[in-house]
Amino acid sequence: MVLPGAQPSEETLEGIMVLINDYKKKYEQLIQEQEDMVTSRVGQREMTEKFKQRTVKLTQSLKEDQRLHQEKIGIEKAKVKLMKDEDCKLMKDILKVEEALKEEESENKHLTQQTEVFTAVPERKVVFKGSTGKGVDSQTFDMKPHIVYPMEGGTALITFADEVVATKILELEKHQVDLGAEFSITVEARPVRLMLPSLVEIDSEVSPLHILVSNLPKMDIEMLLSRLENHFSKTKHGGGEVDDCEWLPDSGTVVIAFVKNNFARGLTNTEYHDVKLQHNKQKMDRVRVTPFLNGKITNLKTKMLTCPRTVLLTGIPTIMERENLQDLLEIYFQKMSNGGGEIEAILYNPLGQHTSALFEGVSTDEEQE
Repeated sequence: MVLPGAQPSEETLEGIMVLINDYKKKYEQLIQEQEDMVTSRVGQREMTEKFKQRTVKLTQSLKEDQRLHQEKIGIEKAKVKLMKDEDCKLMKDILKVEEALKEEESENKHLTQQTEVFTAVPERKVVFKGSTGKGVDSQTFDMKPHIVYPMEGGTALITFADEVVATKILELEKHQVDLGAEFSITVEARPVRLMLPSLVEIDSEVSPLHILVSNLPKMDIEMLLSRLENHFSKTKHGGGEVDDCEWLPDSGTVVIAFVKNNFARGLTNTEYHDVKLQHNKQKMDRVRVTPFLNGKITNLKTKMLTCPRTVLLTGIPTIMERENLQDLLEIYFQKMSNGGGEIEAILYNPLGQHTSALFEGVSTDEEQE
């Protein structure tokens, strides 16, 4: 007999059925939990994938923001650099303008000074003996060279009357000069090349220490210099301590140099001065005081010129007196049979001696030594 409410025994069929039903319920419950777990896992995976995608998008967005930020920073830096460059350029332009203004002011001052000088140049009477017309070029002038040519020992310079003769001597090059008594020497003929100025530009400026005195009477030069120095060294005449007093014979004027630079300007402003130069005259001599110009070479161009009629002989040994050897060289190169001709000048410098030749005019038409 089974009591109501009592659990059937597992040994009975009914008890076994109850157990089977309980296990079915547990199984179904486990299946449901498994399905719920699978569903939950799928949801978590989907959520994880969504989070990954979102993370990728956020990372890309962050990188893009960083890139745009860097570009903006680069653009701003470029703008700042451009502004700095513009500032530097403006500063350079300002400095250039200031320098140009200073140069203009200096040039204006210089031109004003030059104008004052040229309006106060010493008066000198000249006689024009040239010709006027379109063919006269007033912008250039000829200049005769005055060249000192140092000679090496054992050389000689010969100037021929004819350029053709000099050319022939150079072409022959080696010359065996007969000295008599079965003796001879071999010399070599070389061209003479001189460096000459082709363009000279000189800038002049007023000297603050010098004055130029003109309108001077004809008298003893030493006495003239002494009395001018005595006059302009006195403060009552506007002068001061004189450093030097020099006579310029080509212009008939005198240059006076002062020790200090605060006298010349005042004397040139007065211009005309009465000076007692000749004691045998009762009245004073009126002299003119003008500024003195200092010249400075600002542009110099040179060119090499070959002397057309002068040749250089080298390799001359010292075997006899200078005059005797020079005469023998002259005799040899005068003979047409040796390729020579008429000689205008000859200068021989023996070994161990120092001699200089002076060229005062070098051109195709004129050559002097």
